[in-house]
Amino acid sequence: MTPLLHHHVDGPADAPVLVLGPSLGTSLGVWEPQMAALAARYRVVRWDLPGHGRSPASLLPAGSSMADLGQLVLGLADSLGVDSFAYAGISLGGAVGGWLAARRPRRVSSLALVCSSAHFGGAGPWHERAELVRTGGTEPLAGTAPGRWFTPGFATSGHAAVAALVADLRAVDPEAYAVCCEILAGLDLRDDLARIDAPTLVVAGRDDPATPPAHARELADGIRNATLVELPRAAHLASVEWPGAVLDALLTHLRQSATGREDRYAAGTAVRREVLGDAHVDRAIAATTPFTARFQDFITRYAWGEIWTGGTLDRRTRSCITLTALVAGGHRDELAMHVRAAVRNGLTPEEIGEVLLQSAVYCGVPAANSAFAVADRVLKDLAEDLPGKQGP
Repeated sequence: MTPLLHHHVDGPADAPVLVLGPSLGTSLGVWEPQMAALAARYRVVRWDLPGHGRSPASLLPAGSSMADLGQLVLGLADSLGVDSFAYAGISLGGAVGGWLAARRPRRVSSLALVCSSAHFGGAGPWHERAELVRTGGTEPLAGTAPGRWFTPGFATSGHAAVAALVADLRAVDPEAYAVCCEILAGLDLRDDLARIDAPTLVVAGRDDPATPPAHARELADGIRNATLVELPRAAHLASVEWPGAVLDALLTHLRQSATGREDRYAAGTAVRREVLGDAHVDRAIAATTPFTARFQDFITRYAWGEIWTGGTLDRRTRSCITLTALVAGGHRDELAMHVRAAVRNGLTPEEIGEVLLQSAVYCGVPAANSAFAVADRVLKDLAEDLPGKQGP
């Protein structure tokens, strides 16, 4: 069995799950300033990068990619029985979240990118840093890290967090750190930003030399449902230097994201009832079990709350498309349900017959033959509600 990323789980077992990703060279302790407040409301899962903290370096062999890091996080979530989760990450940890939201959108309900980027500059400096740590360990980076992570005043303030984070960096496995550098060297998520549908918060430090505000604005401009917060007098580890400001922005974002989810569920339930009828929806709700609850939530929010509520196509057209797709797939029970829905959406029996006839050309005569039998039975059952109409 593949070992898991080292992680801590805090907060109520039945609370919404929030996964927190760390920055390069740090451990899960980088989120410590926010933990008390977050764990009071969420089931918080913090994880260490491979070779960082207590995660095995072997989890990230040479040649690994961002996809490999993303799969490690999904493997951790799966091991905890977590299907979908809110995600917040700093720097490299944020990029992992961006990859997950773009490539595994069903898993990420909301996203927060803290001092992160879709690309981390040219490949050359990252390859040079990888070579540096392979030959001399992370010690050469430790002396300059505070200047990269914090504004000058905080870096020299004697704050305990500075020393603790530098100690984390000194303890990182050099090879694992080098592989992370090589992942950053080849990373470019700019073409993936438009694929991210999760509500997204982007936090930038205005004095961040590693991921300057221009990078944050590129994220916010590229992700359709993104909010940008810029923190003055903050550098790369803004969550440590200005913990309260980052916490406030994150909690606001998480509350608004949850409200949006609830709004989609309510809208989806209303449309589902309008299209399928109260009796059908009531039966589906009554038959819901713990095993099927997530699926019912998924189809209500996504199929009905996002797709069927779209304004580009009217419901008659959506019914025509749905009938054709169900004929093609041979889904007879669903077809019967959507023949009834098509009538509720205003299609006549003649129009339904025309849709099925057209499907015979493109989906096959046997499939259409079965579909006509199903539709004929349903329309006869509905005949008393369709005075003057005859089945196709």
